[in-house]
Amino acid sequence: MKLPKADWQQRDGMAALLRALGAAEGETRFVGGCVRDTLLGLDVSDVDLATKLSPEEVMRRLKRAHIKAVPTGIAHGTVTAVPRGGPVEVTTLRRDVSTDGRRATIAYTDDWREDAARRDFTINALSADPESLAVHDYFGGEEDLAERRVRFIGDPLTRIAEDHLRILRYFRFHARFGRGDPDTAGLEACAARANDLMALSRERIADELLKLLTLPAPHPTIALMVERGILRPVLPEVGTDGAERLARLVEHEKAAGLEAAPIRRLAALLPADPDVAASVAARLRLSRKAAKRLVSAAERSPGDQSEPQALAYRIGAEQAVDRLLLLTGEERIAAEEIGRLSRWIRPRFPLTGGDLIAMGLEPGPLVARTLQAIEREWIGSGFPAEDEARRLARAQVDQALRDSQ
Repeated sequence: MKLPKADWQQRDGMAALLRALGAAEGETRFVGGCVRDTLLGLDVSDVDLATKLSPEEVMRRLKRAHIKAVPTGIAHGTVTAVPRGGPVEVTTLRRDVSTDGRRATIAYTDDWREDAARRDFTINALSADPESLAVHDYFGGEEDLAERRVRFIGDPLTRIAEDHLRILRYFRFHARFGRGDPDTAGLEACAARANDLMALSRERIADELLKLLTLPAPHPTIALMVERGILRPVLPEVGTDGAERLARLVEHEKAAGLEAAPIRRLAALLPADPDVAASVAARLRLSRKAAKRLVSAAERSPGDQSEPQALAYRIGAEQAVDRLLLLTGEERIAAEEIGRLSRWIRPRFPLTGGDLIAMGLEPGPLVARTLQAIEREWIGSGFPAEDEARRLARAQVDQALRDSQ
């Protein structure tokens, strides 16, 4: 099989990079996702190269070729080359010396098969010669790709023992590339070793889970993970009802014409309980912004649907859309309105305390209370223009002056 020609192979500076790294002499190949995705007819964003050259030799050759080189992971064999067309990761062929489920001790090799053997799935172990575009397949990846099957290289239990994160990666890749039922051996191994996830950093778990939730249709895979107890060791809050909420949310997002939002989808997996959401956010070590969004989604209530724009004014359009999409009652707001709300620009309240003082109020707490009352009335009136806002203010100030006499 040959790799189809694709635009990414002709990126500015790619030919010079390949010359510098000895592609014509068989020292460097395209590997991994760029090969897999091109064979599937998908767009390629990231390009990876594998090479027989040592990281130090890669650095020397790039310097001679006047190509910027960044030693991003040189201790693990990776150098990032930065030709004009964009960064390309260049990694020296490796083999595992030892693993503990979280990290590996590696040694360099010049054996392409040995390097491919340390990868997780057969569809990720394909490589291609940049000159001839011939695809090299050592473990049946081409057939698995044709069948849309995600399969571990070798014994699944052994591969999971090497890196526990492969459990979550197995399901993410199945959600993205798989078709039909997952590979039985891989599924059974992941279910048997689900407790191994507890040994991973919560950041790695969050990163992989959010990548899964970003995919167009993750809900069947999430439902399978819940059924087989995959998430129970690290996210016991996620149950069958959460998988069902996620399925409904995916439909609602599609109807509203909105892109997937992983934090919103994580909120669907959890009960509508702010304390639970805060606990999960802390456990997964989400950013402050992501944690705030997750908790806000958990604070949803049917009353949020009564005044969508007022809700968006108070908490922001993004969080308001999250809440409305997650509500599933019969009176749920129309998808078209949610789509419009996602593009809504929050209006600026046109008055200040100084305006009320100019109208006759004495400086002090009364100004703040009256201004808040005016703003509430302005919101309830549909955010009218400044002239109408001043009319509302005049009435409120007159009433406040009468009440204070």
